[in-house]
Amino acid sequence: MQTTCSIKNKKMMMWIIIIATILLILLIIRIAVIQFIDGNKLKQMAYEQQTLNRKITSKRGTIYDASGENVLAKSSTVETVTVNSTNIPEDKKEMVSKALAEILEVDYETTLKKVKKRSSIETIGKKVEKDKTNKLRQWMKDNNIESGINIDEDTKRYYPYSTLASQVIGFCGSDNQGLDGIEAKYDDILKGKSGKIEKLTDAKGGDIGQLEETYVAAEKGKDLILTIDLNIQSIVEKYLENACVDNECTDGGNVIIMNPNNGDILAMATYPNYDLNNPYELENVEGLDSKEKNKQLQAKWRNKAIADTYEPGSTFKLITASAALEEGITTTDKEGEFNCGGGIEVAGVRIKCWRYYRPHGTQSLRQALMNSCNPVFISLGQKIGKDKYYGYLEKFGFFKKTNIDLPGEAKGIFLDKDKVGPVELATISFGQRFEVTPLQMVTAVSSIANGGEYIKPRVVKEIVDSTTGEKQEIEVKKENRVISEETANNVLDMMKSVVEEGTGRNAQVQGYLVGGKTGTSEDGVNTNKYVTSFIGVAPISNPQVVVLVTLYNPTGEGGHQGGGVAAPVGGQILGEVLPYLELQEDKEREEEEKEEVEMPEIRNKTVEEAKKILKEYDLELEINNQTGSTNEKNAIIKEQIPKPGIKIKKEGKVYVDI
Repeated sequence: MQTTCSIKNKKMMMWIIIIATILLILLIIRIAVIQFIDGNKLKQMAYEQQTLNRKITSKRGTIYDASGENVLAKSSTVETVTVNSTNIPEDKKEMVSKALAEILEVDYETTLKKVKKRSSIETIGKKVEKDKTNKLRQWMKDNNIESGINIDEDTKRYYPYSTLASQVIGFCGSDNQGLDGIEAKYDDILKGKSGKIEKLTDAKGGDIGQLEETYVAAEKGKDLILTIDLNIQSIVEKYLENACVDNECTDGGNVIIMNPNNGDILAMATYPNYDLNNPYELENVEGLDSKEKNKQLQAKWRNKAIADTYEPGSTFKLITASAALEEGITTTDKEGEFNCGGGIEVAGVRIKCWRYYRPHGTQSLRQALMNSCNPVFISLGQKIGKDKYYGYLEKFGFFKKTNIDLPGEAKGIFLDKDKVGPVELATISFGQRFEVTPLQMVTAVSSIANGGEYIKPRVVKEIVDSTTGEKQEIEVKKENRVISEETANNVLDMMKSVVEEGTGRNAQVQGYLVGGKTGTSEDGVNTNKYVTSFIGVAPISNPQVVVLVTLYNPTGEGGHQGGGVAAPVGGQILGEVLPYLELQEDKEREEEEKEEVEMPEIRNKTVEEAKKILKEYDLELEINNQTGSTNEKNAIIKEQIPKPGIKIKKEGKVYVDI
């Protein structure tokens, strides 16, 4: 009996030892897993549990215009208010919530939920102006609230000129990330590096006494200097808006001004524009669902100058003329070389001239360009042939994006070469049944204006580290030669004749020789909508600017022809831009050279005061009455062109907004 019990006890002891050994092995394995496999993960979890980490948003870089002085976008200092509910006594949570709601002007019930929530950090207000946070600090001091409410530095993007170049500059989201335009394209450069505030807490997220916060400063983003000139952009936007309103352009319009010698975009405007400080603001949204609202927002943010395509119409005859001259098919002034009988038959299809009812008759190439005669350019296209013609289209950049430093760029829409028949080649030759972007068109004509070289357009010319002063220049990129200098000069000379005596007469500018070409095309097939345009080069003796005016579906009394609607806008713009750039005039004035004076400051003065000041300088005041005020004499001047300090000739005009 004793033996049997002894055997049982031994077996039991053996099982206990086996089980204990297994448990010990499992424990060792578990410790090894914790130590060597999950160690880093658990260490990070412990750190996160015991650390209160608050982000400090970096200040975005400033965006300047071409002068490097006028600020187009900047970040101002605001603050973010958060709460750590663990550090707020239970009996004070309602009082704290009420104060936060009143001072920050937020909902009390939502704030109370956040203050009572068992969480290490809850955000009460973002982008809070300092007058409010200073008031909150005073309230905390008066009520002996020393912890639980955090006020941390943040930044807010601000656009001093509101709507100026809105589709180019773009805007930022609530998280300070660039969402459109330059803000999006250069986001990595502008945004800088975020900082943080770290503090150790207990297991519940409460403060551990005597421990200081660790502060890691944010690093400011780099600044950008654009090619956009504030004054030129202002001039362009003024005349573009006037043109769209006066001509009742239902689909708006755009204008681009480019320096053909370095690719700088001096101005790029789209109408209608929008307020960069309130980019999500819409009018007449009652009854619209979120999908339709988003559609309207996308439409107003859209930079039509680079993202939308259109039929260029007769402005494209400059390309056909360039190719024909380069190939030696024609010359500029061979009298009677071409004949317009009101139309031309191509593969059994009769294609009319726009003036089919009164044919142009015999013409030279110069006269055909001045008259914008379709049959002449159809015949040139036939002589060039589709293979060579498509080769020139490629060299002029119509089959690719320009790769300008802006988001959302489109490229030309053409039939594949193997699908182009005689009729298709004919319509392409005078600018119809294909589409290009306004930017492609102005870049192509810049190739003519600069003597025959394709140059890449750009809107940013310099990146500046404001901390170190280091500057990085954006390279000017000249690419292939498109046409010879001789051909380019011949085309420019014909463009001069178009403005002096042809369809572009309304674009003439006193003192300067301007070259140009008008265009009118259908906006789609059988839509009964039109696109009217004018492209100009000036001064023709030494081209420094190429301007393209594009107006979509003008329905006003002035009609929809490029010569009557778009050319005058080009002339108005060049009439102010050329003197502003202080470019040498092509023609000497009959009057004596006027003395120059320095433009005085007249902003924030009444119109009556400004007139008295300008009278002393022999300058004339012209008012843009945006408010509709009938009492102009006492109206306050908001903006002036030219800006103070700029040289202006006596008896010149000063334009002001009231």
